[in-house]
Amino acid sequence: VQLQASGGGLVQAGGSLRLSCAASGRTLSGYAMGWFRQAPGKEREFVAAISRNGGSTAYADTVKGRFTISRDNTKNTVYLQINSLKPEDTAVYYCAARYGNTLTGQYGYWGQGTLVTVSS
Repeated sequence: VQLQASGGGLVQAGGSLRLSCAASGRTLSGYAMGWFRQAPGKEREFVAAISRNGGSTAYADTVKGRFTISRDNTKNTVYLQINSLKPEDTAVYYCAARYGNTLTGQYGYWGQGTLVTVSS
């Protein structure tokens, strides 16, 4: 499965963005999906994940209440709604797919990333 993330950009603190991750090659309905991010000089970290049918979600503590992951399997797309952005949310955001329904563990398929920059 090929993943293409989009929707990043430059936004002021307190603003919002919606990231999208479009899949091709295979239907996403068989995959749990996740969003990760990597800030400059830091390791990549988990942000959010969603089960195959969207019934279960998980979030990093740092984004709970501000970020919402969702998916539309009819469009083969996963979304990350980001609200109340903070400068520390600045990072390259990656979507990833994991075959099956478990949200944790190794993700085998990765998109190319989309840059989110938050100005103070």
